[in-house]
Amino acid sequence: MAGTDEVAVTAEDDALYVLTAVLLTPAKFPSVLGDDYPEACAALGLAPLADGYGLVLGQDGEGARWTVVTDDVSLVAVAIASWDCGMEYELSPDERTVVSALPGWPLAVAVAAPGVPAPHDPGPDIDDRPPLTPPDTTVWGPAQRRLGADEIALQWAMWRDQVDDTAFSKPSANEDRGPHDGGPQEAGPGNAAPRDTGPQAADPQAAGPRDGGEKGRRVGHSGIRRALAEARTYIDTPPPLGRVRSSFAPGDARILRADGPGWSLVARTDDIAFVLLDDEPGEVLPVGRGPELPGLLEALDKMAVRPN
Repeated sequence: MAGTDEVAVTAEDDALYVLTAVLLTPAKFPSVLGDDYPEACAALGLAPLADGYGLVLGQDGEGARWTVVTDDVSLVAVAIASWDCGMEYELSPDERTVVSALPGWPLAVAVAAPGVPAPHDPGPDIDDRPPLTPPDTTVWGPAQRRLGADEIALQWAMWRDQVDDTAFSKPSANEDRGPHDGGPQEAGPGNAAPRDTGPQAADPQAAGPRDGGEKGRRVGHSGIRRALAEARTYIDTPPPLGRVRSSFAPGDARILRADGPGWSLVARTDDIAFVLLDDEPGEVLPVGRGPELPGLLEALDKMAVRPN
């Protein structure tokens, strides 16, 4: 989270007390806003420029929430990197780089500027546009599903430690040779926290209720297969920018993020994958390597958008 700086870039030429900033680029954007970069831009009424934007969130002297959009992506990236390292950085976009100043915040911000009124949206007398508001993440849905996938990507080692590879079923010669999915793990709304126990063993061909902690509930194996099948279509038919993203991982591997209608996939290119489904509230479904998953992940990584 950023410190509080002053930037004279609001619609009324008043000082803006900067609270935080985020990137909105094809390779890195707040996925809570959409499954891909154009969808995230559309949520803010922005054209999906190839180089992207920086979003500066702050308050004016009256405490009103504003989101300043700048096309100086490098400046915002440097500021975020400095704050992440615990360094001070005065984020002051040149007014010539400011694309727009939008009322409200598209993301939840947990801090407020000192010495000004509590955060509130500008009134219609200041700006008659509907203020930006964060997506509802109090109930399971696309926004929560994508946030859960974000958390797994950030905490891969912790999630991977919850999976016992022996839990993945071993197919016979006559069974489907595709990737194998394990049983569910709970992902609590808002934090995608893992259960204390690992996933239960699963037969990917089974469609009956699960035993254990999820007894009586049906795990959406058809949903997992659909997500993997749709991810495969991306290889031949490139999806909108940002649907598939590749980021750093230790060693020679990469962390992959792929999203589609009703599903999110997180994987390490040299390991397993996790799938989250809109139809399976709060659950994280592991997908074992199998004979096909490595090739799928390799192909997705080749066409994925990567940070500069």
